Amino acid sequence: MNKKVPYKKQSVIWSYALLLKTRELAQYLVGKRKTLDFSKPAYAIERQDSEEVRQKILSISYSEWKSMGFSKGTVNYMKKNAEADKPFTMNAHVRERLAMS
Repeated sequence: MNKKVPYKKQSVIWSYALLLKTRELAQYLVGKRKTLDFSKPAYAIERQDSEEVRQKILSISYSEWKSMGFSKGTVNYMKKNAEADKPFTMNAHVRERLAMS
């Protein structure tokens, strides 16, 4: 929700864009607007959990994780997500450390 998107010649974060779209809907419902467009800005999802990343997470030993500076909780969370067949996200510091290994 903190990703910036173009909105009426501005760059706003998604949470603010949602607020503005909600206001547009309210104005439309009370008759202050004649049109309503929910197609803009378009939402694009960037997945962080490729098969390569999943395999990398599953193949790293706990001692390697610890030497990379991860906590035991992070290790368990990441391995659990990598084993599941569902999308997951990673914090920037986790992505950076995985890329360096």
